[in-house]
Amino acid sequence: MKVLVVGGGGREHAIVWRLIQSPLVSQIFCAPGNAGIGLMAHNVPLAANQIDKLVTFALDNGIDLTIVGPEAPLIGGLADRLRRAGKLVFGPVAAAARLEGSKAWAKDLMQRYGIPCARSRTFDDAARAKDYVLSQPLPIVVKADGLAQGKGVTVAQTQEEALAAVSAAMESRVFGAAGDSVVIEECLSGLEVSALAFTDGQTVVPMVPACDYKRVDDGDEGPNTGGMGSYSPPGFVGAALQDTIKRTILEPTVAALKAEGIDYRGVLYAGLMLTEDSPKVLEYNVRFGDPETQVILPRLRSDLFEVCLEVARGRLDAVTVEWDDAAACGVVLASGGYPGGYAKGCTIEGLDELDDGILAFHAGTALAKGRFVTAGGRVLALVARGADIGAARAKVYANVGRVQFSGVHYRKDIGAREVTP
Repeated sequence: MKVLVVGGGGREHAIVWRLIQSPLVSQIFCAPGNAGIGLMAHNVPLAANQIDKLVTFALDNGIDLTIVGPEAPLIGGLADRLRRAGKLVFGPVAAAARLEGSKAWAKDLMQRYGIPCARSRTFDDAARAKDYVLSQPLPIVVKADGLAQGKGVTVAQTQEEALAAVSAAMESRVFGAAGDSVVIEECLSGLEVSALAFTDGQTVVPMVPACDYKRVDDGDEGPNTGGMGSYSPPGFVGAALQDTIKRTILEPTVAALKAEGIDYRGVLYAGLMLTEDSPKVLEYNVRFGDPETQVILPRLRSDLFEVCLEVARGRLDAVTVEWDDAAACGVVLASGGYPGGYAKGCTIEGLDELDDGILAFHAGTALAKGRFVTAGGRVLALVARGADIGAARAKVYANVGRVQFSGVHYRKDIGAREVTP
């Protein structure tokens, strides 16, 4: 079968890497792809938000299954368009993608259906939002309602910081229309975990849990990024807790959407805080996480294409999803200055010096005169597998220093809490 993967980051490279291992797949196209993906699939010069052209490409090239990586085209209705054209697609329709596209809508859904989450209120008036801030205990969380490239959430330690966050979103409009409304919620404490699941709108099959690191610097310092590394599995998430997460969050979310008349097919991602009381939802994503996918898919024993195909067909119960007991640890190599301004076109050295078994997933890379160069903020993710997190972590960090480009930056503490007393 022919597959189209939409996106061009490390997540999509990991997806393509697993798809080429399927005997059911004959050709893989990736739009737009990147230099690493181009080594194993056909890159298509279409951006992920060019919905009309992506639909036309799928029709003209006999694509059997489209797998959508980023959230923006899902929110923009790519899955709807493909389905109306009679094409199978792995990824939710726009009505379901509002789980990620609108924090206010997601909050309302959770509150109406009793899905555990932080206490919150939504405002579309800045003055009322500020009055509410002044009446609440600290710390407090201010979230722009819409997509803000991971920069729309402020965990405010002071009233001044919270008020500034409201003003930035709603008055200065630094996030554009994403800041038309804000969600103001209590600040939950505990350990964070990413809980992803395959679902066809009926059956919910959890993936192995993972943890990611959003801050740019060691010790969770510095600004938020798209993710500086991840590992799986977290030792603090045992079988009983995984069952609780499935029973109280993942399955009720799919059931709530169904009750709303929404057929959700794809990945449901719940970012959770493990509070003293119970796991609670911090936010939803409607697609594979990045960089969690880079450590989750290396642990998947089953055929990824077959799983995605049956999700798209609404027959997830027809396949068995199995996972490897081995652990995985991934470290992101970023351009200097990220998530702020950074240079592009820097030559990448050392990829041919990595140990056997080390996976190098490309994100922001391009080819120039036959050599890999940097082309984004997050450039690469190196991933190692091992018997446990300690072994996987040791392997990946033994290789990270071999990859060099001007200004390269990476965190040195990915997975450290799993092996440090």
